[in-house]
Amino acid sequence: MTGTLVNAAAIAAGGCVGLLLKKGVKGSHQDSINKALGVAVLVLGLNGVISSMFTVNADGTLASSGELLLIISLVLGTLAGEALRIDDRLNGLSGLVERRLHLSGFAQSFVNGALIYCVGAMAIIGALNDGLRGDASVLYIKSLLDGISSVVLGATLGPGVIFAALPVLVYQGSISLLAGALEPFLAGELLGQICGVGYCLVLCIGINFLGMTKIKTANMLPALLVPVLWSFLQPLFRGAA
Repeated sequence: MTGTLVNAAAIAAGGCVGLLLKKGVKGSHQDSINKALGVAVLVLGLNGVISSMFTVNADGTLASSGELLLIISLVLGTLAGEALRIDDRLNGLSGLVERRLHLSGFAQSFVNGALIYCVGAMAIIGALNDGLRGDASVLYIKSLLDGISSVVLGATLGPGVIFAALPVLVYQGSISLLAGALEPFLAGELLGQICGVGYCLVLCIGINFLGMTKIKTANMLPALLVPVLWSFLQPLFRGAA
């Protein structure tokens, strides 16, 4: 749990620094920074999707896998999210916090920050290593990266970034505490499939930052569970065959 605690603290601290810097950023500059941040997040998501789905063979050729599962995951996950109205509920809850605490821009910064920090192989692998072996080195590196990005997010999006440390604490902390039971499932192919879907969500966040369109990214969150469900159902189909 040590690595997760450090990670959450780094996000909160970076968000606080970002809020202090936000006061000195002009409106026009803030829009430009948002666009630059959108490009960076877009590249991060694209790189993650490519690394999760593509491998280089010994002969130098490129091989891909999991495209169909990725498409099915995104479609089914989005349908489930739309039915559950996850985005509306999150925005409603975040809006309530905005009104009660007088924190403008809380909803957008909280949801986007939480997704960016929780999605990716470093969060899962780092939490597993921390829980199983007491090795928090991966999470320390992630803490540095998240701390820097939270400064930028805090300066552009607002105070919700600080509270995004809470989902990180719960998500990574749960993986660390349950590491012994989860390791056999969160290894190899399944990890790549979950991360591939997750980085697609990061891509959507980048598109939203750029203002190209408005994608309800939170409604796509159930897509992360489809590869897990498929990993349990796959042996049943093989047995039936």
